[in-house]
Amino acid sequence: MSEDEYLEITGITREQSGVYECSAANDVSSPDVRRVTVTVNYPPYILDARNIGVPLGHQGILQCDALAVPAAEFFWYKEDKRLSDSKKGVKVENRETFSRVTFFNVSEQDYGNYTCVAMNRLGHSNASVILFEKFQSTSSPLLQEETTAAFTPPKGPGAVHDGNSGSSRCLLCTPLFLLFFVLCLSLLLPPAQF
Repeated sequence: MSEDEYLEITGITREQSGVYECSAANDVSSPDVRRVTVTVNYPPYILDARNIGVPLGHQGILQCDALAVPAAEFFWYKEDKRLSDSKKGVKVENRETFSRVTFFNVSEQDYGNYTCVAMNRLGHSNASVILFEKFQSTSSPLLQEETTAAFTPPKGPGAVHDGNSGSSRCLLCTPLFLLFFVLCLSLLLPPAQF
């Protein structure tokens, strides 16, 4: 009896976007079908942005993934300075759902805290990503782990530095090294004759 039918969606969410189909039928003819595409606009939502460790002189990539309708524009900042392709050795690549910054030859100045900002006309979202120094292993993993723990200079937010030198110092390293040296020496030399 009704000539009209309505589908009302209250409090619509982005998960309810998609294609909806309406079908009208009676005993006289085959059904008449119409499809309607519902697009739900929403501000950017950052899905993933991870900290990355890269050895000095290697290639490093920071990536920021975000969903938004309409598609987000991406901007990268280091402290208060915006990154762009104009910086030598850096490429900023923006796609519909992600943005990527590639450092082709990571230098000391490249390490630090970066901010990815995703923005559309409905709002914006941002995430912090840290590019930190990762040391390459030149010996056994155990020795490398101890060396890294002892001599890695602090970097990134909250890092503590005493301002006296360009590298961190390990207060226990010298006594441990001397103890190790004396132990090795005692094993190599014959016992003393008294």
